[in-house]
Amino acid sequence: MHASSQSTLGTPTLPPAVIMPPVARPRTPSLRTRWRRDTPTVAKPAPPLVHDAAPDEDLEQLDGRFHYRTIKRRLEEMPAWLFSLFIHLLLLLLLALISTSSGQIGEMVLTITQGDDRETTELAEFSIEPIEWEELPTEAPNESELDLDPLEFDASVEWVSLAPVLETGEGSVETSIVKLPPSPKNMFGGRSGAMKQELLKKAGGTQATEDAVKLGLQWLKRQQLDDGSWSLRGPYSDGARSENKVSATAMAMIALMGSGSTHRGGPYRRELLRAVRWLVKQQDRQGFMAVQSAPHEKMYAQAQAMIALCELYAMTSDSWIRPYAQRSCDFAVRAQSPQGGWRYQPRIDSDTSVTGWFVMGLKSGEAGGLEVDAAVWPNVQRYLDSVRAGRENDYYAVGYCYTVGDVASPSMTAEGLLCRQYMGWHRNMPGMAQGLGTLAINHPISFREPDVYYWYYATQALHHYGGRHWTEWNDKLKVELPAQQVLHGRERGSWSPRNDAWGRHAGRLYTTCFSVYCLEVYYRHMPLYDPDEDFDP
Repeated sequence: MHASSQSTLGTPTLPPAVIMPPVARPRTPSLRTRWRRDTPTVAKPAPPLVHDAAPDEDLEQLDGRFHYRTIKRRLEEMPAWLFSLFIHLLLLLLLALISTSSGQIGEMVLTITQGDDRETTELAEFSIEPIEWEELPTEAPNESELDLDPLEFDASVEWVSLAPVLETGEGSVETSIVKLPPSPKNMFGGRSGAMKQELLKKAGGTQATEDAVKLGLQWLKRQQLDDGSWSLRGPYSDGARSENKVSATAMAMIALMGSGSTHRGGPYRRELLRAVRWLVKQQDRQGFMAVQSAPHEKMYAQAQAMIALCELYAMTSDSWIRPYAQRSCDFAVRAQSPQGGWRYQPRIDSDTSVTGWFVMGLKSGEAGGLEVDAAVWPNVQRYLDSVRAGRENDYYAVGYCYTVGDVASPSMTAEGLLCRQYMGWHRNMPGMAQGLGTLAINHPISFREPDVYYWYYATQALHHYGGRHWTEWNDKLKVELPAQQVLHGRERGSWSPRNDAWGRHAGRLYTTCFSVYCLEVYYRHMPLYDPDEDFDP
């Protein structure tokens, strides 16, 4: 699902698998153990200092035990208040034992140690880094407790420029770091209501593109599994070669949310509620959700799941979603590699493909008001600087590579430029117009060599940029992509993966989701730049 358009898919060389030391489960004390611990030991009674004891009492003293007649006599001699105190203490002790048993373990202390004879790695060190942990609810609210009225943004339509204004000829052309306003309406406010219709009209969408989106979402709805998740392998035809339910579920959720639905409103609210219930159950204490994914797919799936949770929270401000979304952002910040990006394992290496997903996830978190360490962004900019390729003033000077030292490719160039846009680059930044112009002119949409991954990033970057490059690109997108949708039979509403660059590996759900993303582009994210602003296209 990653990689440049010029390479073949293969399993990359990965760092050796890390075997974590086993963690001993705290032993649950038995009832007998607690009794011995909580109840003081009663010493044996000393022999009475009476010299003229009865013969049977002498025998009792010699044997070191009480005879029942002795017990009876001492109970009769006991004052009434002492007897009452004894009975009440006994009852309180019994109640305490019953309460402890029903509560099972009152306190658990977990100690993790690592043997001296084991080789440590960055991944092992990362996975046991102390974090703040709070118990989260394991179930979402019931549908009856939610407001299921469709969410609409009917405010007057205003174009919001989220990127900074850079006067031509002023300031440095070096990378500028700008934090976007943490307002969900600035990023996701165009997905429903009057704003959606206005954006669709202004950006070049049509009834045909909307009909294709609707059919695609209906197909996704039919593929949801009983547990609320989706699968990359079926129940449809042309599934993926390997399973990745976290990735499949996140991709389907992102498509459904892109048209305006959430778990609280919209035509797919029930599907999204079931999906998010399943997704949060996959999250561990570190915020990681892709434990069951293949090694080279884990971080892709994690970033996609982070986008799904952060978008859902930003669109609804649902307090139940917030801690899960925040924890996924915290994981992303801790997992950033020294190079400044992300790749297949936390803190190890970087590539542009995985990095792009994490950038979009963290920006979605910021848009919803979640906490994201600002130190992340200079590091990402530094990484993107390192994967720019070629000499000054030619195409490769504005192209981006998959990893440092690779050749620039269309898909990585589109992804790199989109990241730059979200991190503050203005339209007139050197390299922006040249890079996007090269994509639109030299690598237009063509079903002779379909590549929905490349189209997904190029469509977004060109849509934000606007101008004639976007118009030329969209003229093909809005006609050719709906024309390739399956319109009959069991797979009605989907897109075939058979000829796609990565479709044979990733399957029908992948090509369908990415095609839907492209056709939702008109309103899926608010424009980063003012379309009426003068600029050099």
